[in-house]
Amino acid sequence: MKQEALALAIGVSQQTISNIEGSETVDEEKLQLIAKELGVTAEAIKNYSDEAVFNNIQNNYDGSVVHTGPTVNHNCTFNPLDKVVELYERLVQAEKDKVAYLEKLLNR
Repeated sequence: MKQEALALAIGVSQQTISNIEGSETVDEEKLQLIAKELGVTAEAIKNYSDEAVFNNIQNNYDGSVVHTGPTVNHNCTFNPLDKVVELYERLVQAEKDKVAYLEKLLNR
């Protein structure tokens, strides 16, 4: 999600989102808003790690591990294409909102 779209969704500036991304700590209230908008828990954001994501994907690939116990099936619980469409629709709406706001400013 682009900074502009997230900023618009939670009612802050794009610069604020940029500052949050570069910060070591985040105000708990803002973190909750961001997590809700992204559809994840605040804990997931706090514990996020690029390495963990990479390792999880690598370790769950069917051909990468020899299974000696029961097979664990790690199927997506959502259709990734639906998420892409949802994100696109949200970005389009954010752009429409910006255009409407700018038109409102021009007509004053």
